[in-house]
Amino acid sequence: MVSILAAIAGASYWDARRESEAAFQDFAGEQTTLARAVAASGLAHPAGEAAQGDAALLAGLRSIERERSLVLLARRAGDARLRTTSGGVVTSPAISDALDRGLPAVRIPRDEAPSFGLPRRTAVAGLARAGAWDVVAVATAERQRDREFWARRRSLLSVFTAAGLVLAFGGLAMRTQRQELVLERELALEAARRARDERLERASRAAVMGTLAMGVAHEISTPLGVIAARAEQVAARAQDGADDRLRTSAQAILSQIDRIKQVIGGLLGLARGDAPTAERIDPTRVIDEAVGLTEHRFGKSRVRLRREVDANLPAVLGDPRLLEHAVVNLLLNACDASRPDDEVTVRARRVDADVEIAVEDAGAGISPADVGRALEPFFTTKPRGQGHGLGLAVAQEIVSSHRGTLALAPRAPRGTRAAIRLPPAEGAARG
Repeated sequence: MVSILAAIAGASYWDARRESEAAFQDFAGEQTTLARAVAASGLAHPAGEAAQGDAALLAGLRSIERERSLVLLARRAGDARLRTTSGGVVTSPAISDALDRGLPAVRIPRDEAPSFGLPRRTAVAGLARAGAWDVVAVATAERQRDREFWARRRSLLSVFTAAGLVLAFGGLAMRTQRQELVLERELALEAARRARDERLERASRAAVMGTLAMGVAHEISTPLGVIAARAEQVAARAQDGADDRLRTSAQAILSQIDRIKQVIGGLLGLARGDAPTAERIDPTRVIDEAVGLTEHRFGKSRVRLRREVDANLPAVLGDPRLLEHAVVNLLLNACDASRPDDEVTVRARRVDADVEIAVEDAGAGISPADVGRALEPFFTTKPRGQGHGLGLAVAQEIVSSHRGTLALAPRAPRGTRAAIRLPPAEGAARG
């Protein structure tokens, strides 16, 4: 802003100086023309004695003068004195030097002007030579000074006007900027409030899930103990009877009981805020386990399950049972949303620096309005009695505890895509 005002002031000052100098040059030209005209008319006087010639010339000059505005002087060549029309004598070094040098005009300082009977203002003398006489027309530059004075006032007025406009626009810009800063501050505060509310909501969801997990663990611990005991008895009898099929079934039951205990233990740890175990996990293994656990469900529903896993995927860090459980939940949701003969695809690939495990179905699809709520506990679009709204919420908590993200999106023309993104083991180790 300061630079703009300085540029405007400099341009105005330069314009005023240029106009003033042009006015003085025009005025000097006028006095030179007048002096030459007077000198030319003086030559027309008949020659006579010197005194008569001087008197005639001075008398002719007196009729042209204007009081306190224009004075005419004359001198004979070689004489340093200047004669006035009243017969007086004045000296002016500036005029004498200009006449000797043959200059057409010269500027008279303001302190010297009163000696010619002019106001104390800068004056201009026009010079001309005619034969033996030098004629000088000295005029006050009062009008030119007035023009310069008004030019300066116009310059100052333009500077002040421009400064006012610049300040007005600058103030408007600063006001707009201040409003933008206030708006940004309000948006930042609103974002902070939303983040705080999300943390509180997440803490509330974790508390709900923790309470639910502890209740479930408590309620199923006794039935699991009974099932485990019976399975061990069956396995012992199958061993004694050399029934391999029965023994394999009993071992499968015991393995799944152990798996249930691990999953429940992991969920209880999440509810307490504990970090999951940090094992190096092959994503292919996670998908294989999840597919093995859910393929009977797909077979029963007559939904095809396709597996696409890129080779050489980097390992991730975490609890393999919990991650398998998260993928299982996504697969079960996709199976429930599909119709007979539909196809569900589970993919694993590298996306940017992360590992992505995505489950895609061709069902009815999730609506944009439900995307934001689908990860909330107890939210479900399934008919009553067919879902409790905890599968995706549990999967979300598991993925978040592994420093990953879970995102849902509708597919075109129909269906839903659920994608888990996890950092590779190297990135997780550095974090």
